[in-house]
Amino acid sequence: MVFGGTGMSEKKKHFGSIFNTTWGFYLLVVFLFCLKTYIAYQTKFTLGTKGSLQEFILAINAIPAALLTFGIALYFNGKLKYWLLMIVDFIESTWIFANIVYYREFSDFLSMGIIKGSGNVQNNLGKSLMEILHASDFFVYIDIVILIILLIARVIKVDHRPFKKWKAFAVSLASFALMGGEYALASTDRSGLLTRTFDNNYIVKYLGLNEYAAFSAYQTQKESATRSQAKASDMNSILKYLKNNRAASNIKYFGKAKGKNVFIIHLESFQQFLIDYKVNGKEVTPTLNKFYHNKNTIGFDNFYNQVAQGKTSDAEMMLENSLYGLPQGSAMTTYGSQNTFQAAPAILDQKGYTTAAFHGDVPSFWNRDSTYKSWGYEYFFSSEYYKTKPSYSVGYGLKDKIFFKDSANYLQQLPQPFYAKLITLTNHYPYELDKQNIDFPATKTGDKTVDPYVQTAHYLDEAFAEFMQYLKKTGLMDNSMIVLYGDHYGISNNHRPAIAQLLHKKTITSYDLAQFQKVPFMIYSKGLKGGINHTYGGEIDVLPTLLHLLGDNNNNTIQFGTDLLSKQHDQRVAFRNGDFVTPKYTKVGSTVYLTKTGKKITPTTSQQKEINSIQNHITTELSLSDRVIYGDLLRFYTPKGFKPVDSKDFTYKYTNALDNLKKSQKEKPTSIEAENSGKSTMNLYKTDAPELK
Repeated sequence: MVFGGTGMSEKKKHFGSIFNTTWGFYLLVVFLFCLKTYIAYQTKFTLGTKGSLQEFILAINAIPAALLTFGIALYFNGKLKYWLLMIVDFIESTWIFANIVYYREFSDFLSMGIIKGSGNVQNNLGKSLMEILHASDFFVYIDIVILIILLIARVIKVDHRPFKKWKAFAVSLASFALMGGEYALASTDRSGLLTRTFDNNYIVKYLGLNEYAAFSAYQTQKESATRSQAKASDMNSILKYLKNNRAASNIKYFGKAKGKNVFIIHLESFQQFLIDYKVNGKEVTPTLNKFYHNKNTIGFDNFYNQVAQGKTSDAEMMLENSLYGLPQGSAMTTYGSQNTFQAAPAILDQKGYTTAAFHGDVPSFWNRDSTYKSWGYEYFFSSEYYKTKPSYSVGYGLKDKIFFKDSANYLQQLPQPFYAKLITLTNHYPYELDKQNIDFPATKTGDKTVDPYVQTAHYLDEAFAEFMQYLKKTGLMDNSMIVLYGDHYGISNNHRPAIAQLLHKKTITSYDLAQFQKVPFMIYSKGLKGGINHTYGGEIDVLPTLLHLLGDNNNNTIQFGTDLLSKQHDQRVAFRNGDFVTPKYTKVGSTVYLTKTGKKITPTTSQQKEINSIQNHITTELSLSDRVIYGDLLRFYTPKGFKPVDSKDFTYKYTNALDNLKKSQKEKPTSIEAENSGKSTMNLYKTDAPELK
């Protein structure tokens, strides 16, 4: 017994002595960090690993970068190297933590572009942060706490002996060699990982969060360099591509809304499945349903959101410029102030339209106050223009019923014809609404994020109904083209069980999730031949479609979308990560489905050739659009008949804007108020908003 006890004591002593050395403690820190990273991969992200090779790569991908970053401490002596190991661990853990929280909301990873623009985007997570956080997210810091306790309690003792510099250098070299090997192994499974993919999930899955951060930083720096190196001749390939891909207008629809006002109603986080959807036998959006099925409304049932990290800002970029958002970050935030644009407001302003945007939140959100000037908006009515009380706002800004009513006060003063974009907000994550405004049952999926979604959507529908009544009473309904579109998904792919219940399915596939990206797009104009249009398209196609309806051929503009009503419309719908949907194929990652049936296929030789051709087209189009934004190439090209926008011509200061509005009404007395003998029409606006009673 004595000998056995002594043996056990010696083993424990030997085991402890390993971690009492610099080398042993360093390896312990690296091991614990890589272990928790792998746990985070498996429990906090949806990376879509398939097969033993991908699982193996995922299990080891944190090791090379961890050896390198933690290895920095090995170049120092004494307690300092232990402090540095803990500091590096804390920084690395915070990067994991931040991505866990961000991914839960946006199904994507933080990029340097997003971080760089966080001041303008403001609360990208902000107001909904407490809703997103889970207590289990903090597990990423547990190893640090344990290690510090072990050091303080002297269970693990600090090794004060100098660690030889050549050994530290050898660790650094070994980590770089392992990174190279990791990349080579990843490339055998995913060729062109860093050159062809547009999906951050792939980079994290194959290379890890640290390598992704480095690649993102490189991309951001590359983007800055691209602008400084761009030249006029860079436009040649873009002009050639667009010339070969333009779609002629449909003679049956061209100019049918010429001279009419244009309303763009931005339906926040609104998905197509909500149209005609019922809960407990009740329609979630009865007014929008009637609008969608109106004989003078063209409703598109195969229209997809195509946003990336820029979310709403990406949707606006496509809607008003027919340029894609960026693979990382937000184009509006990073380039909205400095780039040259030829956007819808500027195009229509030069055709005699008054242009205005309405948004019940702070003007700097998504850098709108600067970007809108670059786009040529004469007026931007932000939260500064609306009466505010605590009860008037929820989540990200003014409640929709109050927003529409107060916006009408400015709309009635706009000289006609006008182009007005109204951005709703109440149907925004986390789908909060006070009890006095809830009059619709929540779904019962058990997902607290998903279930109130139909309630805020119903509230938006009621607000839209009140606004439509005002347009009818004032005559604006008859003299306007009213466009409604959903900007992006409201329920992310991270809520698969709940989505399955909403779609009345037992399980859902990647195909189902791709189709779940459909959002509404409807165009109403009195006298327009309406109906449900089954054409496949997306937000990139909105601008050319609207311009053709307004009688503008837009043959010289830089637009990557094509008219949805044209017989030559391109029905290849690109997603920002390189996936696509066509009437025939739906491609998600490396998996291909038949669009009509949702059946997963192994492509034949002829099918693969067809799919490769579509993929090359998608990749080319996304790359060329990126080149326009990164290089600010529109500064080198001005379409015939278009006058470049000077953002200095516009001011959104409250008093200045109101003075300009009064002045413009005198110079051009065509507003609704002017037609009403200078009297306000606000007595015609009726709302049941309880806050205003």
